[in-house]
Amino acid sequence: MILSDERQFHLAHVATDKVWGDDIADFSDDDIALRAARQAIMNYVKEDIEIDKKAREKVATLKRGVMEGTREWDVMYQKYYEEERARYGK
Repeated sequence: MILSDERQFHLAHVATDKVWGDDIADFSDDDIALRAARQAIMNYVKEDIEIDKKAREKVATLKRGVMEGTREWDVMYQKYYEEERARYGK
């Protein structure tokens, strides 16, 4: 999943507003909280890109040559994506 900088910033605001609004945490510095939330989102996106890449590579190396866009490709991609996601503990 690729998120624009604007979307990442928006999600960081939504997350920090929700955490603060629900009295889950109190931030001594809003800017630090926003940076931490945005960093967490950026790390997740980078991780997801890597997982996607590995899943695509696994499908591409199948001996039977599964074509992207087919139902079989989608099923195999989802299987490998979930396996890789489990390796990351997500």
